[in-house]
Parts: sequence; structure tokens; C-alpha cells
Amino acid sequence: MKLQHSLRLLFAGALIALMTACATTPSGPAALAGTWTNSFGTVWTINPDGTFHVMATRPKAEIWGNCTVAADTVTIQETRRVGPIPKSCRGPGVYKFSRPDGNTLAFVLVSDKCKPRIQNVTQPWHRK
Repeated sequence: MKLQHSLRLLFAGALIALMTACATTPSGPAALAGTWTNSFGTVWTINPDGTFHVMATRPKAEIWGNCTVAADTVTIQETRRVGPIPKSCRGPGVYKFSRPDGNTLAFVLVSDKCKPRIQNVTQPWHRK
């Protein structure tokens, strides 16, 4: 009888912990939200609504766009920039992402034709 009561308490505790973790883990673009910087000095602000703004130094560019998130995959699409959008950057870029900790963001290329975007996005990102 005591074993059965102990198992119920253990199960209830595990269920509460699981529900709390699910409720506090952001999903969609909110999982990437924040202002991030990489070793090139690029500053990337990702908003919870899926819009973003990039100030890049290598190559020099100011870019706005949208990102959509499905599980651990993000699709990045430029919508405008200061100056013309290079032909290879007009299409979307697709990357797998991970959050090793609260202050680090990492991307792995899935598919993208935009070399400057690949070069910047695949650098380690740190919360600014």
C-alpha cells in the first residue's frame, strides 16, 4: 500500500515537472527571440512574431525579413535590405537550430543559395 502511494506521488511530481517545462519553453519564432551577435560583429534581432532585423559588417548590410519555425528547423526569408537584394539571396534559407543554453544559439545549414547568409548564420551566436 505504501509503495502504491509513493508511486502516485512520484508520478504526480514527474507530471507537474513535465507540464511546467512545456509551459515555459517557447516555441515557434519565440524560441529564437532576442538580440544576438556573432564573431563577425553582426547583430541579429529576432522578434517573437517572426520578423527580424540584421546589421551585418561582413559583408556590410542592413536586412529585414521573416522567419518561420517548425520544431528545430527555421526558414529565413529576406523581405528588404538597404541596397539591392543579391539574386542568390532572394530565396529562403533553411537551417536546423539548437539552443545549447539560454545565451547561445547555433545553426546548421539545411539548404540555402545565399553565401553571405550561410557565412553569417552558421557562426555561433551569443545573446547581446
